[in-house]
Amino acid sequence: MTTWGLAATIRAPAADILRFAAYHLDQGAHRLFIYLDDENPTAFEALKAHSKIRVQTCDEGHWKRLAGKRPNKHQVRQTLNATHAYQRRTEVDWLIHIDVDEFLVAQQPVAQVLDTVPSNVTSARVRPMEVLGGSVNAYKAFVPANGQRRSVVNQIYPRFGAHLTGGFLSHVAGKLFVRSGLDDITFKIHNAFQGDAMLPNATEISQVDLAHCHAKSWKDWQASFRYRHEQGSYRAELKPATPPERGGLSLHDLFRKIETDEGEAGLRAFYDEVIGDSPDLRARLSAHDLLRIVPLDYESPMARHFPDVTF
Repeated sequence: MTTWGLAATIRAPAADILRFAAYHLDQGAHRLFIYLDDENPTAFEALKAHSKIRVQTCDEGHWKRLAGKRPNKHQVRQTLNATHAYQRRTEVDWLIHIDVDEFLVAQQPVAQVLDTVPSNVTSARVRPMEVLGGSVNAYKAFVPANGQRRSVVNQIYPRFGAHLTGGFLSHVAGKLFVRSGLDDITFKIHNAFQGDAMLPNATEISQVDLAHCHAKSWKDWQASFRYRHEQGSYRAELKPATPPERGGLSLHDLFRKIETDEGEAGLRAFYDEVIGDSPDLRARLSAHDLLRIVPLDYESPMARHFPDVTF
């Protein structure tokens, strides 16, 4: 049977880390490579005790070995750690790099899906679905990049759709499974390179989705907004969904304009149209068959894999 594993660089409460790990072990992961971006003794001890998990605290010694010193950007730390995991004796046939707020959701066992990938294909892509804020099981589905995407997005999000890629706040590229055993592989956030060339012809795995809990609530979104705007997924260097000559703004510029013109009330209006769970948004998504109801179970896996951990 095909085996798979994941790598993740994580800074989060111990409970979130262990739920993430337990969930993916229950999904059939043969190996988890968890890199703790900050000291977390509770998570470290629990992860280290599990036979399928390899855990590393990213201390000064770790970064000295990998990069000479700790990189400032978390994206660089993520890619260095994912590459490090790939170059280890992974004991899996495929490896994917994902984040602590992302969960693989499969219509059949992930291993069975990967087993159908032709042997000459070196990478396989899973696309995201994005949680509706305030819901525990409702998601907006990925809109394929076809000739109808822009029209569909503008219909669902009449005020802000022009500035959204596929209607998502975060990435639509998804994440990549890479076949193990290849030489000179470097992981990036959404792609992988062999030498200087991006791995070609990634097959799309439609049977597996990446449930992305980007904004769990208004409070959660507000708590992470400033960091994302300055350094994360809304940072200035990212391109707009629609070219500027056609009126598009990057999310960085859009949010700056909203704050300048309307303050927090404007951000709340954006949240209500684009993110927050509501009958109105569900209806607009359903009209285009883009509403997904996916009840994910985190607690049962926790009880199975970390029964002695309490918070």
